[in-house]
Order: sequence, then structure tokens, then C-alpha cells
Amino acid sequence: MTQQHSFTLAMIQMLVEPGNPAANLRRAAMLIARAAHNGAHLIVLPETMDVGWTHPSATALAQPVPDGQTCAAIKDAAREYHVYLCAGLTERDGHAVYNSAVLIDPAGSVILHHRKLNELEIAHDLYAQGDRLHVAKTELGVFGVMICADAFAPGQVVSRTLGLMGASVILSPCAWAVEPDHDQQKNPYGRLWLDNYQPVARDFHLFIAGVSNVGPITAGPWTGRHCIGCSLLVGPDGNQILMAPYGRDAETILYADITPPPRDPRHHNSSINSAYSRCE
Repeated sequence: MTQQHSFTLAMIQMLVEPGNPAANLRRAAMLIARAAHNGAHLIVLPETMDVGWTHPSATALAQPVPDGQTCAAIKDAAREYHVYLCAGLTERDGHAVYNSAVLIDPAGSVILHHRKLNELEIAHDLYAQGDRLHVAKTELGVFGVMICADAFAPGQVVSRTLGLMGASVILSPCAWAVEPDHDQQKNPYGRLWLDNYQPVARDFHLFIAGVSNVGPITAGPWTGRHCIGCSLLVGPDGNQILMAPYGRDAETILYADITPPPRDPRHHNSSINSAYSRCE
């Protein structure tokens, strides 16, 4: 079993401006600095935080991982503030574009690189499919990374596989969107994610953090929809620890002080730990 230590998680529910990586990286840098100043050891950013989910500019603006300019900026921030950073990025690899995510250590090294496996069918023309899963063992614990719809792959196979691989915390950059006429009062957002996060968290006694962006979707198959936040943290007892505000303007940072229980992935009998959470 891997010894794991208490740490502060920051979930950055940021505005992502479609097709504007320079503005998004400036905003991310500001929010990363704020989270680090407030004591975060691990910071998570949303899915495709550089250009926005399914925005067609990805074909021209996607950068290589780990050596492209976008990933380099995230690595620099991790190094400057001496934090772990997980970010969703659009990735260029030859002629292919991937919906990817990286986990970067405080020295600025990419220690985990994930390409989304369970992309929605409407995005298949834009993003190529990943073909593997990884976990990263650190002094804070064992981290797995998935991206958004990976969580509801049939049988929850992605998150359950990460649990079997020993993850104590699964980080999931997301872009959660609703139709323009969605009524939050009649149909509160988040049931889909709770239904898929909670049983896995409970069965494997791990944390799952889904971090969404906010803002409009201005191009691509979901033009006119809005990303609305509701970033979510579920604990190892399967209960919701926190959910961020809903809304296209609901930019915020959530914090949670976490102590993952030491666990052996072969045995699902670890003790349950709690987390203290707060929101800016």
C-alpha cells in the first residue's frame, strides 16, 4: 500500500473563452496564483481549457504535449508555485488532435498524460481516441486522470480501472454544458455525474473530482449551449462533499482539505476519510 498525506485540493471552475488560448492561459495563470496563495497543493483546471470543448479552432491551435507552448505554460506555473497541476488541453500529434489532460508535478514535469477514451459521438470528427490509462504515484497519493464523459463509459470501466490500478484520487477535467432553455430549478444539474461518480468512489474508497468550466459554446456541434460549472467532489464513502455554483458566469475556486486513506486496490476495505471543503 502507498502512504498518502493530507493536502489541499483546488478546483478552478474558470471561464473558458472559445478559440482564445492566450486569454484562457492568462486567466488560468491568475487563478492558479490565487489558489496557490490560498494554500493549494494540487490544482485542477477544466477540459480543453485552452480553446474550449469541440471548438473548431482546435485543428489549428492544438499544441503538442509535453513540449508545445500551451503545456509549457502550465508546466511553468506548476514550477513557479511549486504545486501539482492537472489541466485539460487540446493536443496536436502529427495530423491527429486529441482531447487530452496532463498532471504536472511541482518541478514542472508531466507525470501523467491522458487522452480521452469515451468522447461523445458528436466530437469524433474533431478528436482522435486515446488508447491507454495511467496512474501517478506521488507523496500526496496515487492519482488517476480521466476526462468528462470517460466517467460514464459502459460499466464505468474507465474510473473502475483507475481504481483497480490503485488510484486514491481521480481527477477529471470536464466541460459540462446545458441547452439555452435549461431550467435549473426544475431539473437541477449534476445527477448524471453523481450516478457515475458515487458508486465508483464508494466501491474503491477513493475521491473523484470533476472540474468544469463556465461560459458560452460559440462554435461546433453544441453551438448555443452554455458550460455551467457545478464542479463536483465525491468522497470515499460515495457522498457528495461539495458542488460548485451553477451558471455561465459562475467562475470560482473550490477548496478541499483531503486525506486519502491508504489502500490496496485488491481489497476494498479501507477506512473512510472526510474532507473539509470551502469555496471562494
